[in-house]
Amino acid sequence: MTDECIHGFVDGLCATCNPKPLPEPAAASRPAARSRVAAPPRATVRSLRAAARIPVGSLPADTLLEQRIYHVTHVSNLPGILEQRAIVAGAVPQLDLSSAELRAERSEVSIPGSPELRLTDFVPFFLSPETGLWQSLRSGHDHPRVSAAGRAAEPLDFVFLVSTVRHVVASDPAFVLADGNAEASATRFATTREDAERMLYRLRAESDTERLQNAELLVADRLPLESVSLIGVANDKVRSAVRDILAGSDFTPKISVYPPWFQQSE
Repeated sequence: MTDECIHGFVDGLCATCNPKPLPEPAAASRPAARSRVAAPPRATVRSLRAAARIPVGSLPADTLLEQRIYHVTHVSNLPGILEQRAIVAGAVPQLDLSSAELRAERSEVSIPGSPELRLTDFVPFFLSPETGLWQSLRSGHDHPRVSAAGRAAEPLDFVFLVSTVRHVVASDPAFVLADGNAEASATRFATTREDAERMLYRLRAESDTERLQNAELLVADRLPLESVSLIGVANDKVRSAVRDILAGSDFTPKISVYPPWFQQSE
């Protein structure tokens, strides 16, 4: 499995970490006559088509679509997820990582513009495997959002269900982007796809990595298992356990051992 940058991109896809070299200045000469420029082909992904409205030099929409999103859960929760064929909002897991207080708090927070919808109606994904909640858990530190069962569990027995913005768009659920912990009072929400694209660009462009790490992409109701392309695990033992759980099903994501995601933080 390849490394990735703090922005959630792999294989050199990040234009922020791997900027294109500036073109060499042309030799002085008389101005060239303007030539007609063919119009670019119409984007095939209908939901992220605001690239022309993003400032010059920013990431193209197709690159933003490759932004990875991460749902962390305990390996004991996988059989229930497999039975539902989806990661389901409000599901009662075998081991609940969220504290009861957090769930109650999020059930009271409505989505701007849709007061009938609460945060608990959405499946939460992080934009980075370095979210503060996960860093606290794997370091053995208390975190107000983590349940007692989550703190008592072995961090190596958790797994990351990984998708991308592209997979979310393809499955076409409603989704919301929050620029921090979604229940925090100062958090802002992007409730349209165009606004989500702008917010994602701003999160990646600014130097506040903590805000990027704690941002959440919220998927309404459920995300089908077909949208999960990768399961990240800590070691071969957990990978074998995951393979045993998935044996006999038609859900065949890549299962990769990636120790950096599970190493203890300072």
